[in-house]
Amino acid sequence: MGKSTLKLTRKIQLLVDLPTKEERKEKLDKLYQWQNRCFRAANLIVSHLYIQEMIKEFFYLSEGIKYKLADEKKDKQGILQRSRINTTYRVVSDRFKGDIPTNILSNLNRTLIASFNKNKPEYWKGERSLKNFRRDMAFPFGPECLSGLSFNTEKQVFCFRLFQIPFRTYLGKDHTDKRRLLEQVIKGETKLCTSHIKLKDGKIFWLPVFEIEKEKHGLRPEVIAEASLSLEYPIVVKTVNARLTIGTREEFLYRRLAIQAALRRAQIGATHCRSSKGAKRKLKAVNKLRNAESNYVHHCIHVYSRRLIDFCIKHQAGTLILLNQEDKIEIAKEEEFVLRNWSYYELMTKIKYKAEKAGIEFITD
Repeated sequence: MGKSTLKLTRKIQLLVDLPTKEERKEKLDKLYQWQNRCFRAANLIVSHLYIQEMIKEFFYLSEGIKYKLADEKKDKQGILQRSRINTTYRVVSDRFKGDIPTNILSNLNRTLIASFNKNKPEYWKGERSLKNFRRDMAFPFGPECLSGLSFNTEKQVFCFRLFQIPFRTYLGKDHTDKRRLLEQVIKGETKLCTSHIKLKDGKIFWLPVFEIEKEKHGLRPEVIAEASLSLEYPIVVKTVNARLTIGTREEFLYRRLAIQAALRRAQIGATHCRSSKGAKRKLKAVNKLRNAESNYVHHCIHVYSRRLIDFCIKHQAGTLILLNQEDKIEIAKEEEFVLRNWSYYELMTKIKYKAEKAGIEFITD
């Protein structure tokens, strides 16, 4: 029996809720400082975890050397002065003490240890490389650091304090469930888990993680829906009594090729544009189309996966099987055109997420 809850991550822009520009800049600089310390700490933690595991491979050490990764107070063969999870925390805590809240370091350490242990077999087989973190990485914090979450009726925004820094949300023309989820957190109906702060181009983004109850639709596990992905039709799904074709080649592929062609024309034409205000004006048309393709694909994949799950719910299919996916992925890798213009992996990811949310068992054949 699987869990009855599901964790959702959303992206919400934040604004520092202070009156003067100088005060807002000071807090933003502090956030950038925390991001930098978090980036350095993350690489240190992963390096120490890898070295600790590799001690066992140092076969050239003398036989008297102990190499059991355990606390020496609890195990005679242990070589550590404290618990293993505390070793990496103390390394970064001693180095960055006073530069960054310890809650961020604690959550970062816990997350990286869990991720390292999960991927450890693949590291030793050479199937995965060790993680390397970038300077613009998001940094985590626990829900206990966020206080005073409330809705300001005068400003029509959600306000809260994070590490005593006042923030307000900017939802814009939000047509998703962000507002509803925040209202549920305020009422105590939804739990807020360890979240992240992401800084990009001077903007602050909050990546909250909500723990919600899975949807209940009265599905029947014995009813099976079989789906397949292809280039001709994005998704074809059928049950014993029904069949549905979702999307067409023209609707997805040709539109994508048209956007690529428009971008190439804009890049060629940019050489003849007037540049009185520098490169920004010269590349205005190019920048407008640069993200058009990814936005279109992202939208289409959400629509296709939503229609697939709605079909399963309508016919009470409690099991969804994706057929012959390994073969199709191998074919896509051999053909450069297919690999460039199709999105098998992203579509599978969205289907899996929506199926889990609806309580449908998802199986890849």
